[in-house]
Amino acid sequence: MQTQVQKLLTILVLLTVLMGCSRKKDKFLSRNFHAITAEYNTLFNGRQAFEQGRDALIEGYQDNFWAILPIERLDSPDFVPLPGEAIAPSFKRAEEKAVKAIQKHSMAIDGTERNPQIDEAFMLLGKARYYDLRFVRALEAFNYILSYYPASNNIAQAKIWKAKTQIRLDNTKLAIASLHKLLEEEDALDRQDFADASAMLAQGYIYENRLDSALVYIEKAAFLTRKNEEKGRYYFIKGQLYDNIGQDQLANANYDKVIDLNRRSPRRYMINAYINKIRNFNYEKGDQERLFELLTDLEENRENRPYKDIIQYQFAEFYRNVGREDSAVSYYNKSIASQGEDKYLTSRNYLSLGDLNFNNSEYLIAGAYYDSTLAFIPEKTRE
Repeated sequence: MQTQVQKLLTILVLLTVLMGCSRKKDKFLSRNFHAITAEYNTLFNGRQAFEQGRDALIEGYQDNFWAILPIERLDSPDFVPLPGEAIAPSFKRAEEKAVKAIQKHSMAIDGTERNPQIDEAFMLLGKARYYDLRFVRALEAFNYILSYYPASNNIAQAKIWKAKTQIRLDNTKLAIASLHKLLEEEDALDRQDFADASAMLAQGYIYENRLDSALVYIEKAAFLTRKNEEKGRYYFIKGQLYDNIGQDQLANANYDKVIDLNRRSPRRYMINAYINKIRNFNYEKGDQERLFELLTDLEENRENRPYKDIIQYQFAEFYRNVGREDSAVSYYNKSIASQGEDKYLTSRNYLSLGDLNFNNSEYLIAGAYYDSTLAFIPEKTRE
């Protein structure tokens, strides 16, 4: 009997507390109840879903190392999602949790938001929509933070994500101007915010084909970021930018920085840094024996099995450059047989075999290889 009375009293106390936690009353108990509930329940689950979705996107993204890498990985399908339609379940769940936090725990009283977690909810909402490719709706969320939460500690991130969204909407010049203005507030930015803003400035300048300006900001981003994955990617992109303006030695210096990161950064960056350095090799002045030893080490390293197709292709290019065509043909075929996911690499193998046979007046065989090349390059391109 006493136990039942205690349970009843406990329930009554809880009901009294909950009734006192009205979202319309600006009281200490109400503010803390809704802030804690939003942060450690709804938003926690939303952030977990968002991180799972972003990690899956990064893990499954197929970088094209034949072109300058994008700063961030984000698929752009041929269709535009309809309102309310989500591409990835994780991002949809993150959005739902953000909306729930806003609807259930917002305390907008007399024109002021009393729950300090609601700007976090709008930030999560914008990010989820951004990764779900609904950029206009994402922009709404970031603009809401900038308009109604001027004292938020998310202001810098909201400005960076707004600029990222503007770039996705082809408003690149507007994004560049806003990021420059943000970087002028250097004292108000922490190190990672400065790195993120610099990286997106570099992306904007790459889209504008202003590679010299992009180099300045990708260097800042690579130096400042605390994330080794980003550091490896940014230094690799910097190397690619130097390659594009014909500065091989400076490109190689940045590929060396990627290689020096070793296991602290994903192996795909290190392998492709080696490959790009090999492409810059001067066969007239360079040490060919040393290059052969490097290629052999790369090929024989068991950790490099996922990359054996590109290593074997580069080995073929080596043999072709030193005049050993039979060995080159053997390695082009090995690269094809590896059946990697890089279709463009497969097209390079077939194209090289076609060219070798064409130069040897084996026109029927060359034609067959050129037909195979066409099967692996995008249609409606100049090539």
